[in-house]
Amino acid sequence: MVQRKERADALRNRQAVLAAADGLFARSPSPRSVSMDDVAAAAGVGKGTLFRRFGDRTGLIRALYEARIQPLRDAVESGPPPLGPSTQPHDRVEGLLDAALGFKLDNRHLALALEEVGSGSPYQAAHYTWWHRTLQETLERIPSVADGEFIAHALLAATRADLVEHLAGQEHMTAERMRSELAAYVSRVLPSVGGSGKNGESG
Repeated sequence: MVQRKERADALRNRQAVLAAADGLFARSPSPRSVSMDDVAAAAGVGKGTLFRRFGDRTGLIRALYEARIQPLRDAVESGPPPLGPSTQPHDRVEGLLDAALGFKLDNRHLALALEEVGSGSPYQAAHYTWWHRTLQETLERIPSVADGEFIAHALLAATRADLVEHLAGQEHMTAERMRSELAAYVSRVLPSVGGSGKNGESG
């Protein structure tokens, strides 16, 4: 019984920390201004608890991001069209990019914080390599695509959190327009590299 209570307390503490961090990043004018001290105070836990559970600020941000993106990841890996693996490749490329942009729009503060953390390349981050691998594999199912690896990088660049933040925050572009512009961009790119019809299938 004691062990179960400790696990329940740990789960509640984790949820409280993630909720507090999410709120702080959402309200902060800059992701860099949110510290571990701020999160600990907002969550009502000791700073040591944060470091034991998440390692450091980057680990906390990654944990929060993963918690938010897991439903989308499940849909991509095992769900139905337009995101799941059974989707026709052309349609899936469009669906994946729209989903990536939609997630960034819904989680602007968190996505921007994650892109800003750490000193390494953002292109080596686990969340980016997952998106890139999935998109590349889908592109390579389209006949005549010569370099799915590069094209996946180029398409994903249009969904970067800093670009989304600039378009939404500085240029005041609506979410609907961003998604429409991205869909138009993808439709222009794919025929030129795919040499096939809408569904990416050629005779």
